[in-house]
Amino acid sequence: MRYTTLGPMPTPLTPEQRQSLADSHAAWSIDGEEISRTFEFSDFAEAIGFVNRVALVAEKADHHPDIDIRWNKVTLVLSTHSAGALTDLDRKTVETIDGF
Repeated sequence: MRYTTLGPMPTPLTPEQRQSLADSHAAWSIDGEEISRTFEFSDFAEAIGFVNRVALVAEKADHHPDIDIRWNKVTLVLSTHSAGALTDLDRKTVETIDGF
C-alpha cells in the first residue's frame, strides 16, 4: 500500500463503483478521473452560502473540490489528485453535498 503524508493512499474506484456512483448521483458527470456538477441558485448570495457549506465539508475531510463561481452558478469538480483517480473520498464528498 502506498502512503501520503496524511496516511494510506486512497484506492481508485473500480469500474463497478464508478458506475454505482454515476447511477446514484445522476446530476453529476464523470469525465475521465473527475466528477463534476453545476448547481444553480436564485442569486449570488445563495451561491456563496452553498460554497461556504462545501468549504466546511472539504476542510473537515481534507478533500477540496475545484470550485468555479459564476454569479448564481457554482460548478464543483472532484478528483483525488494524489491517486490520479476517483476514489472513495470523492464518492463520500458527492454524497455529503447531495445531502445538503
